[in-house]
Amino acid sequence: MANDLYLHPLFQTKVELLSPDERVAISYRRARLLLQTYRLTSSDVQYCSPKFWSMMMDPICSLDIAMFTIIAAHVGLTVGTLSRHLKKRPDLRPLVDRLLRFDTVGIYLLTERGHGLDAFNIETTATKVTDGYILNTPREEAAKFMPASTPSFGIPKVALVMARLIVDGQDHGSRFFITPICNEREMYRGVRSVRLPPRSGTGPLDFSITTFDHVHLPPTALVASDILDYATPHRSLEEWWDEIWRIQLGTMAVPAPWISAIKAVAYIGGHYSMHRTLVGKRSAPVPIISFRTQQWPIVHAVAVGMVMANWFPVVIEEAMQRSTDYRIRHALSVIAKATICRHFQRCAPEVAERCGAQGTFEHNYMARIENDGKGVIIAEGDVLTLCIRLFSELLQKRYEVPLPDVNESLLALHASSLLEENIALLQSIDGDYRGDSFNALILPQSQVVVEAMGHALAYSAALRANLPQPILDVYECAVIRQDSAWYSEQGGLSRIAQRRREDAAVTAMLPDLSSYLEQLDIANYVQAPIVTDAGWKDYLAALPVHTGNALPEAEFIQAML
Repeated sequence: MANDLYLHPLFQTKVELLSPDERVAISYRRARLLLQTYRLTSSDVQYCSPKFWSMMMDPICSLDIAMFTIIAAHVGLTVGTLSRHLKKRPDLRPLVDRLLRFDTVGIYLLTERGHGLDAFNIETTATKVTDGYILNTPREEAAKFMPASTPSFGIPKVALVMARLIVDGQDHGSRFFITPICNEREMYRGVRSVRLPPRSGTGPLDFSITTFDHVHLPPTALVASDILDYATPHRSLEEWWDEIWRIQLGTMAVPAPWISAIKAVAYIGGHYSMHRTLVGKRSAPVPIISFRTQQWPIVHAVAVGMVMANWFPVVIEEAMQRSTDYRIRHALSVIAKATICRHFQRCAPEVAERCGAQGTFEHNYMARIENDGKGVIIAEGDVLTLCIRLFSELLQKRYEVPLPDVNESLLALHASSLLEENIALLQSIDGDYRGDSFNALILPQSQVVVEAMGHALAYSAALRANLPQPILDVYECAVIRQDSAWYSEQGGLSRIAQRRREDAAVTAMLPDLSSYLEQLDIANYVQAPIVTDAGWKDYLAALPVHTGNALPEAEFIQAML
């Protein structure tokens, strides 16, 4: 969906010159503007319509990860969870409508401080009483961590709180409960929010620790199509996964801004490297892009950005097809998140470092987005933990993820080979996937193999889309770098052959680098002043200046001499 959000004054503000709270406030205002622009319906959210995915993939999200964090929890998790009950729970419609207008912010309180990823074993309780439920945090370790629950920014908040349903003293499994958190000014009685300090170097948000002290909730607070259904789950883990069904879709959605971020980093680093020069021993200035050590990080990021941007809509379509097994849908979500996020974590710091001191400042985007990227690793499922679960299921052959034919590319052969290698290793330890040998020998390969599957799928999609050959070749070389030993042992490429292959790929791409940078289609969303020398001079002129008329004391100067 085409829009001009990047021209809106909210997105033209130099946030690095604002206070932390001013930045949080502007992120909430931007989130409202984004929702107003896309005008999603509850059906758009429930069924993840093209409009839903268009919003999640809007490059504007990469400009403000705090805003995207608000939107991901508010729309993807909160509205998404409620949406499937609307048919049988029309009483939820007014709340959902307020959320869709952003009159109220929705937060998703699942994980607890003392349990982290082990969210199945939470301790928060919702005890059934005659007129509803009593929501309570039994101890500090059961505090909800870390969604933004403060009342500091003038907007009401409501949470979906995961708690253990207690009926007549018996645990009936974990359910979500709709819980008002705060109005525009203060917390509701019994709800306590402790604002956490900011995460280092990131776009700030009012992240919090939230607890409940015997908060009374009405019977309608239970998130269910039938509010009288208190049945104890027959398959507790499976039914728990069904309760948090939006997490799987969130796993697919949260990598979206990082594709735009990869492209922005490539664009910034590429243009900076073209106009930044040094003289050295030569008489004429030489652009730093002339050096191979500068060229590789740039062409690497450009190739990754183009390949990921091409693949992401493809993998979404494959995952969202109604005929797709829900296990395959989740597998593809995990593969996409692991592949995209780890690509970003390799590209961003490499390019930022080659921009020298300028790469460390927030106004040049790269340092902040690199730190923000650490948060997405844990959002909607920790990448490594997701990979461990997926890898274990694949090795046990519970299902299969369709991979490209091994004859299509070296990357396809690599992915298939690694998978078969670990299946054979599991068989050699008698299929014991709970033993010490599995833990020591196989689990550490989880992410490596899942990423390899993503590389093969992304490269296959790029081939079908006829991406330029230099882009394909540089991407292939970037993947080979990650497992040079296998490509030497099994792929028939010696270390020197790999080096020459990379040299040929980079050399072929360089003549058209300027064109490829423009094809990233990210220029409108790049605000880093170092992209052009004129841009830097304009930015510098707008910064605070300190001058004065003081004269140093003579004794001070003499002491220095």
